[in-house]
Amino acid sequence: MESFLPVLESAFAPGNLAWILFGVPLGYLGGGVPGLGKGTATAVAIPLTFYLSPLAAIAFLVGIAKGSTAGSAVSAILLNTPGEPSSTPTAMAGYPLARAGKAQKALKMGLFASVIGDLFSTIVLILVAQELAEYALGIGPVELTGILAFSMVFIAGLSGRSMIKGLIAGLFGILVSCVGLEVETGSPRLTFGMIEVYDGLPLIPVAIGMLALSEMMIQIGQRRRLQEEADLLRGSGMREDRIVTLGDWRRSARAILRGCLIGTGVGILPGLGASVGSFLSYGAERKASGRGADFEETGAIEGVAAAESADNAVVPASFVPLFAIGIPGSVIAAILIGAFTIQGITPGPLLFLENRDLILGVYMSMIAASLFLLLIGYFGQNVFARIVRISPALVMPIVVFLCCLGAYLQGGGAFGIGVMVVFGVIGFFAKKYDFSFVTFLIGFVIGPSFELSLRQTLGLVTDISELLDHPVALAFGALAVFGVWRLTVLQRRQREAIVGD
Repeated sequence: MESFLPVLESAFAPGNLAWILFGVPLGYLGGGVPGLGKGTATAVAIPLTFYLSPLAAIAFLVGIAKGSTAGSAVSAILLNTPGEPSSTPTAMAGYPLARAGKAQKALKMGLFASVIGDLFSTIVLILVAQELAEYALGIGPVELTGILAFSMVFIAGLSGRSMIKGLIAGLFGILVSCVGLEVETGSPRLTFGMIEVYDGLPLIPVAIGMLALSEMMIQIGQRRRLQEEADLLRGSGMREDRIVTLGDWRRSARAILRGCLIGTGVGILPGLGASVGSFLSYGAERKASGRGADFEETGAIEGVAAAESADNAVVPASFVPLFAIGIPGSVIAAILIGAFTIQGITPGPLLFLENRDLILGVYMSMIAASLFLLLIGYFGQNVFARIVRISPALVMPIVVFLCCLGAYLQGGGAFGIGVMVVFGVIGFFAKKYDFSFVTFLIGFVIGPSFELSLRQTLGLVTDISELLDHPVALAFGALAVFGVWRLTVLQRRQREAIVGD
């Protein structure tokens, strides 16, 4: 106990807490700007850590990462413009609530779910870091192929009315993710002679175009509708529309728990990313609720809770393989490797032996950052909520400007804006003809990982009998087949019920 007291003193020293308190709101503000996101916000802040102590430096960057992950929900709910792709499900379930005058309720639930997911994942990191890291290391390409195949089938069901359209959208997303240099030979693929896409299409411009810009295209010429939406965004005036009620907690409790588990699991597995976690959690809640497309049409407080709890659970969980074996599980973890290196520290198994006090101090700082996030997000909500008082005549230009800013920052300048416009048009027609742009985005996100793991699997497994040595892959493959059959049966029954009526 005595050896732990110095750790507490250093973790909760005024100087260390001050850097956390500086990092959380800085990240919260940065997370709300489309295109910045936690990765960019954290990377930009690294130079500020050069002259800090190792604990203060890591705590500051963790504060930015946690703040920006939660902050991205603000623009997603208020303007239907997610700060990063992983907040897309939050926009889908939260923006309709804001239009219905329940913006403050959605923001509060998003914040509470974010903090719960973050704390849950942080506690898992503290308790079982090494054990879970060793298990995650055993997930090879064969197992990852099975997991991603199951994920693709699962999200295809998100299209609701037609699984065929969902699969088409998902496969199109995978096809678009193939743009760039071929993995093994390095030859250009689907580049049409443009060197700008040799590294693939930038994710942020594609996501912003499919979601936000396409929505602006749909609303062009509908100024009257925009005025009605602005009036609704200011709030209905009813207290239950501004607070999270007991009924909201009852509807969202299972969604939050499921999101915590999914987000933590996804974070531990390197390469899947927060987008996969938030979409899977949102999709699971969407199916469990039985409300289907109502989530996007009328909004769902449990949908916001599911997406945000999973999104925020991914970041701490991604530190498990980083701390235990030196492999980053996310962009944030990769950036932290650079921060550790600057301080002369090498992440990996020896970290717990050579820098035990530092790791314990980081754990305490992560918990402190979560508590600061709750306080700053809750008491600062009205500042962010004032965005909804902007005149409808200004809403569209501001959203378009934010879209262009995000695309410019993350898409290599003007080229990113061009990509955003192209996929804005694609998103417009996808919404018009009822193709799931959500499934497209997930296909686009997991496409590179799926291709790489599939290639490795084909190289490792020369005989089908060798799959017996990979029970995890077989289990997820069986779940994928079962999912196709089950979803097909359910949709056939729905069509028969409609015809019968």
